[in-house]
Amino acid sequence: METSTPPPPLTPSPPTPTASSVRTWCVLCHASALSGIFLHVVGHIFGPLIVWLLKRNESPEIDAHGKESLNFQLSMLIYNVIAGILVIVLIGIPLLILLYVLNIVFVIVASIQAGDGKLYRYPMAIRFIK
Repeated sequence: METSTPPPPLTPSPPTPTASSVRTWCVLCHASALSGIFLHVVGHIFGPLIVWLLKRNESPEIDAHGKESLNFQLSMLIYNVIAGILVIVLIGIPLLILLYVLNIVFVIVASIQAGDGKLYRYPMAIRFIK
């Protein structure tokens, strides 16, 4: 009688993301920065950071959108710190207001572009993460 070895157990392959789910996560990479409206300072950074860290390995598009969003939010943090220092000479108050409005507008534009399947390159963004 011949003894046969049992076949190796089947390991499920990770599901490949669909185009619509990739696009949704790309939009969330940008739109999650709007959580900074409720959680000042940390929300702008942690929203995109969490989405990017969780999903960057699933798709190169999600990785690119996450890096772009995170680079912009880190840049905006630096600009806000500088404007905060300039409050001493009163020019910082209008700069802080302008930066706040620009952050919201650029994030909304980037989210719409990501929904259309395009990578939005933020103006004024310093490319920390390449």
